[in-house]
Amino acid sequence: MKLSMMSIAVIFLFLGFSPAVEAKQYFKMQDGELQRPEGYREWIYIGTPVTPNDMNNGKAAFPEFHNVYIDPDSWKHWKKHGEFREGTILIKELVSVGSKAAVSGSGYFMGEFIGLEATIKSKTFFPDEPGNWAYFSFSAPDHGALKATATAFPTESCNACHAAAAKQDFVFTQYYPVLRSVQ
Repeated sequence: MKLSMMSIAVIFLFLGFSPAVEAKQYFKMQDGELQRPEGYREWIYIGTPVTPNDMNNGKAAFPEFHNVYIDPDSWKHWKKHGEFREGTILIKELVSVGSKAAVSGSGYFMGEFIGLEATIKSKTFFPDEPGNWAYFSFSAPDHGALKATATAFPTESCNACHAAAAKQDFVFTQYYPVLRSVQ
């Protein structure tokens, strides 16, 4: 008895064998450089930590607001599995501390956009990085126009701190209630 390709496909479908659906990759690497992602403000916003200089004796390591976004497919994976998938990209938009006073009272209010950073989890691109995470900055030294591409920071620049202090898989999930709320 001969089975047509269509018959075989139908049989596999009923048996539960369907081709795996691969999640979209939200970044592009070319010649070891990350192309600056576009449209990240349409992704899932997970939080905005801030460590201002005046609360850190004028010496905060990162004295700006960090608006952090996760790509949509990685967000879905996180909600379902509680882990970061292969291909996760987090974007960190850097914003200066602007005014400290508003009609609503004293506080820290955002100023100007001053930089953009990204971190990516990928065995394919970063097999030798701890946790397969690599870190990038598109920020110009003078906080001017963003660079179109970025190369990964050396391992010791970011991974050491993330390994020591991040709550889960090299990510500071302890500072993102949006991530914590679905676990």
